Amino acid sequence: MTKINKDLEKLKKLPDKDIDYSDIAETDNNFWADADIVMPKKKQPISLRVDTDVVDWFKKQGKQYQSRMNAVLRSYMEHH
Repeated sequence: MTKINKDLEKLKKLPDKDIDYSDIAETDNNFWADADIVMPKKKQPISLRVDTDVVDWFKKQGKQYQSRMNAVLRSYMEHH
């Protein structure tokens, strides 16, 4: 299990009463008045050949490995 996964498991077990919200401002209706709902972009299913060790590495990071692979590709695309 990766450190991130261990940290997430630890956080899942943390009772709400033990969470420190003192550095987070409360929000009211005015805060949300101009908020927009942004729907996620539609995904296009594709068939892609990827090296086994690359897929294995992403899978070891936990669930939603395909979304993480997409995020890496998006980051690459946006920087080029």
